[in-house]
Amino acid sequence: MTIRIENIEKRFGDFQALEPINLRIEKGEMVGLLGPSGSGKTTLLRLIAGLEVADGGRIFFGEEDITHKEVRERRVGFVFQNYALFRHMTVLQNIGFGLRMLPRKERPSKAEIQRKSVELLDMVQLGHLAKRYPDQLSGGQRQRVALARALALEPEVLLLDEPFGALDAKVRQELRTWLKELHQQLGFTSVFVTHDQEEALELSDRVVVMSAGRIEQVDTPKQLFAHPNNRFVFDFLGEHAVFEGTLKAGLHANNEAWVRLENEKAERVELYLRSHEVELKELPNEAANLPMLVLEEAQVGAQTRITLAPVSWKSAENWQITVPYEEAQKLKVHQGQLLYVLPRQGHVFANGAQKPSFVTFAERSKAS
Repeated sequence: MTIRIENIEKRFGDFQALEPINLRIEKGEMVGLLGPSGSGKTTLLRLIAGLEVADGGRIFFGEEDITHKEVRERRVGFVFQNYALFRHMTVLQNIGFGLRMLPRKERPSKAEIQRKSVELLDMVQLGHLAKRYPDQLSGGQRQRVALARALALEPEVLLLDEPFGALDAKVRQELRTWLKELHQQLGFTSVFVTHDQEEALELSDRVVVMSAGRIEQVDTPKQLFAHPNNRFVFDFLGEHAVFEGTLKAGLHANNEAWVRLENEKAERVELYLRSHEVELKELPNEAANLPMLVLEEAQVGAQTRITLAPVSWKSAENWQITVPYEEAQKLKVHQGQLLYVLPRQGHVFANGAQKPSFVTFAERSKAS
């Protein structure tokens, strides 16, 4: 089922929760709505579901305008963060609840409801827990039951509101992998809300980044991460450092530190760099001279997180760079060590611009 959103907006009193936005979600896509609290992502999801009434614009499922249709008429599946399971019903009864509530003409027989509930329970790999009650399940198991219940009505659109937000990291990872496989198997159109960038990038075919009721960027995870189109998206998508300075004779300089930007013409430049775009060395090269002092280093799984302080130049804050553990071992990283950050690529914001330009230092780094 294709979802088409045209100039949808929503206000709560004087507060504009959602500015007029446009979005098209293709049939079979899994789309993540990503953004901080108050960005409008949950409001948009509830408008698609019919749980909120729009103040303007239209929503189409396929070619049908469903803007003013009731929730039941939209036939969407909805999975809440808090599971919303009935505590007095067994797992099997919970899954079949929606089918039992259908109008008499549409309601399957008791035998069919039983058969379908058992089938769905097996599909979510919980067949052995059919007679248990929600309080007897783990958080991950309850979320699977909630998903099976949503799928019982065979919705063409599945909506999920922070589906893994209440779970610990290991269970979240397991359920993300499982949900991705299930989505590929069944092929339904799915929209989910999250504030977790890793979750959005891992699960989504496309990600919708939102802030203050607006859509900032819609793109595939790969393109979104490689080419953020403004400062908000760049800042929201994780760890980065900023080298600020002025441009003179092809050098972007800050006191004794510099990066060579020969094709840049702007006077005031901010160079955004991320961990995977730089390397640490014991000496500078022809592309850059960014001396840094190691303040501390900590192993985080297979990575080493290094906190660096600028030497002989000014920065608004210390830099944090994550490198593979093996790389840190080769450099023998330790507190008080002098290292140089050498960029391979980066993103330039010139003269206060909101949209960055992409720059690469690969050729000059190799030549050194």
